[in-house]
Amino acid sequence: MNIALLGYGRMGKSIEAIAMERNHNITLKATSSTTTFDFSETDVAIDFSIPSTAVNNIKRAIDAGIPVISGTTGWLEHYEEVLEYCRSKNGTFLYASNFSLGVNIFFEINKKLGQLMASVEGYTTKIEEIHHTKKLDAPSGTAITLAEQIIENTHYKGWSLDKPNSDEIHIEAKRIPEVPGTHEVTYNSEIDSISIKHTARSRQGFALGAVIAAEWIKDKKGIFSMKDVLNIG
Repeated sequence: MNIALLGYGRMGKSIEAIAMERNHNITLKATSSTTTFDFSETDVAIDFSIPSTAVNNIKRAIDAGIPVISGTTGWLEHYEEVLEYCRSKNGTFLYASNFSLGVNIFFEINKKLGQLMASVEGYTTKIEEIHHTKKLDAPSGTAITLAEQIIENTHYKGWSLDKPNSDEIHIEAKRIPEVPGTHEVTYNSEIDSISIKHTARSRQGFALGAVIAAEWIKDKKGIFSMKDVLNIG
């Protein structure tokens, strides 16, 4: 399979290494300064760029008739716009806040725990996320996904990085050098606490999930998620 990398930072390089191990070819390595995008030999595009270029990268691939998957976060105010653009062009798009296979299982556990806790009184909910100091956005897309899942299943109406209101989930975002990504959801009461936690040991898990998603989406049409790739939920 021929893959275009839209974004060639640390994640792009990790995806390149995994893709080549799985006998794929890299046909394009685009950075924020790239102006020419040649998709003529490309089967799938993988976008791990930066928030300011992600939307244009995704639209370029859709315009070229190339399935595109994106793991860039920080641009989601344009998410519905991109979905509508994809539909209008009969394109193929998959976005995930986290491509780690383990994190996507973690998402399903988080939803289930939220459903169980919905009918129990006396607990407050907190999410802590830790990433490397080069991560541009806070909170992480993964933490936002976790919060949104809890909101869908409980009385909470939103989330906050600051001191939360009683109907908001507190997200604490920490930036520590060389931490690939840690996410913990905790329900605290006066008598006990319940926590679930996912700790990434390297970027390889994110890169592997992105390549697996690219392998899965090739030759498909429509809008998908990692739940489709993993056939879960």
